[in-house]
Amino acid sequence: MKAVALIPARYDATRFPGKLMAKLGAKSVILRTYEAVVKTGLFAQTIVVTDSDVIFDEITANGGQAIKSQKEHECGSDRIAEAAENIEADIIVNVQGDEPFTKKEPLLKLLAVFEGDDAHQIDLASLMQVLTKVNQIEDPNYVKVVVDNDNNALFFSRSPIPYPRNKGANPKYFEHIGVYAFRKQALLDFYNTPMTILEDTEKIECLRYLETGKRIKMVETEYMGIEIDTPQDLEHAKTFIEED
Repeated sequence: MKAVALIPARYDATRFPGKLMAKLGAKSVILRTYEAVVKTGLFAQTIVVTDSDVIFDEITANGGQAIKSQKEHECGSDRIAEAAENIEADIIVNVQGDEPFTKKEPLLKLLAVFEGDDAHQIDLASLMQVLTKVNQIEDPNYVKVVVDNDNNALFFSRSPIPYPRNKGANPKYFEHIGVYAFRKQALLDFYNTPMTILEDTEKIECLRYLETGKRIKMVETEYMGIEIDTPQDLEHAKTFIEED
């Protein structure tokens, strides 16, 4: 099974423009993310896919692989799907460009989904972690996911799901972490399908997969790292840097 990691890297992030080129210690966020993914040793190739000459130059000048997008894209899956069309791979793993502390273990769990007993039924896999703080559960910036008894995704939402009408039921709340492992064909099918109603409403791209009948296996993890969404996240992340 040949696995390739693709890192979508858009320069103009809505909440923190230019964040991928922000310095985290002596290196940029995107370079640290790229190096962290390479360091896992799990992938035949690791490639940054970007709309930005600045990011492209940052990766290639430091000996990495990068591809420039040829089209404008609404989401990261579309961006990497364009690149994946010309890449030989069985599994494409999407690691977000703002995850400079990416670890091997969660990615290894994702890849293991495609070697399990029900692997033939799975189109893609993604990560989730438990949310315990009420403010995070209610925060629309935290995408929530509910799953069935086999950890297949049922729905994703920015709203608190499930809604706690019965306060004594004690449900688990899971945050969806936007790291995916796709069968290549599932990713290409996504790319060739127009944006769906639920996806457009919630602005959550994985809803397009559910709306078109794809099966998403969710994998629970306790740690994926620090996602750099805001300047405050960047400052927090600086306290964890260990310079080479």
